Amino acid sequence: MLRSESLTQTYISGGRPLTVLNDITFTLERGGFLAIVGPSGSGKTTLLGLLAGLDRPTAGTIHLDGVDLGVLSEDDRARLRAEKVGFVFQSFQLIPTLTARENVQVPLELRGEPAEARAVELLERVGLGDRGHHYPAQLSGGEQQRVALARAFSIRPQILFADEPTGNLDAKTGATIIDLMVALNRELGTTLVLVTHDLDLASKAHRTIRLSDGHIVEDTGASA
Repeated sequence: MLRSESLTQTYISGGRPLTVLNDITFTLERGGFLAIVGPSGSGKTTLLGLLAGLDRPTAGTIHLDGVDLGVLSEDDRARLRAEKVGFVFQSFQLIPTLTARENVQVPLELRGEPAEARAVELLERVGLGDRGHHYPAQLSGGEQQRVALARAFSIRPQILFADEPTGNLDAKTGATIIDLMVALNRELGTTLVLVTHDLDLASKAHRTIRLSDGHIVEDTGASA
């Protein structure tokens, strides 16, 4: 589902090159669950953005579902993300003027697909069937993240990228969110790529890649 080859990302900082990622190579099978861990500044979020096609690498290639992201135009990459990719962020990124149900409906409506019944179904699935008419400000942090999760899965993405999805939540609520992601991964076959600093949560993944100073220093699936 995802292949990274010799991925490198360098920025210019203070007139000097700063290499954030260096020679990142791995393959993730369809339906897998990968956790990317490492200290702050190790390149985790930068790697996630590259893998999702949100940015272009300085060198190396990324293939998403067999498609080389490097040869696509910005419009084509945006189209690929809309069709195949879901996102969950630490900050939830819900639209404050829309209800929970309406937030979940947005990706479906943008695709011209029937939305309301699917949104209701997903909110039920994440335990928020009775909160669909509430606005984000009326929901707890854990509830907002569950809405974000329902929204991400609304289009049945082939791959879901999650950047510190439990970072703003307490341990118990965070574990609930990860359990939901694992359940949806199992039921829908969605490939998961999770960036987290929480090793307990990362342990739920099938595979872990640890970054340090932009390098892979451990890959529990390297020999698979």
